[in-house]
Amino acid sequence: MQMNDSQRIEAPRQKVWEALNDPDVLKASIPGCEELTKHSDTEMEAKVKLKVGPVKATFGGKVTLNDLDPPNGYTIEGEGSGGVAGFARGSAKVRLEEDGPDATILHYDVDAKVGGKLAQLGARLIDSTAKRLAGEFFTAFAEQVAPSRPQEEITAAAATAEAPEQKKGWLGGLFGG
Repeated sequence: MQMNDSQRIEAPRQKVWEALNDPDVLKASIPGCEELTKHSDTEMEAKVKLKVGPVKATFGGKVTLNDLDPPNGYTIEGEGSGGVAGFARGSAKVRLEEDGPDATILHYDVDAKVGGKLAQLGARLIDSTAKRLAGEFFTAFAEQVAPSRPQEEITAAAATAEAPEQKKGWLGGLFGG
């Protein structure tokens, strides 16, 4: 399976680079991630629970970062096993491109192979699941790196907002009284 795409993230390239190397950000962004352990600057281990069609499994795997070019990108190589569900292995070339001072375009090219029961599900289901998981990852990752609305703003807005019925009663709120 091959997949490539780009995602715009509302954060400077350096901040996106740091997040791509932060195990807490990655764990919060990877769909179904239960554990993520960073062994070194280039090696991580993960445990991820996924459902692909009718197959549900917990995958354990190792990830290695190669061709590091901070803050421009790297190559991720990994493999994981889900027991009888099968295995997955592959690589992804990740490239970060500045899009102005406060935005970054993250480009990725993935080449992956699956085996076991997963391979029997068919390429169409595997491809659609991979695209869905990539979408979920990037939505969560972007929210981790550049929250759409800072928590302080949300808290301040909630504290100062007062519904009309609290101010004037529900009838006065309806008639402006």
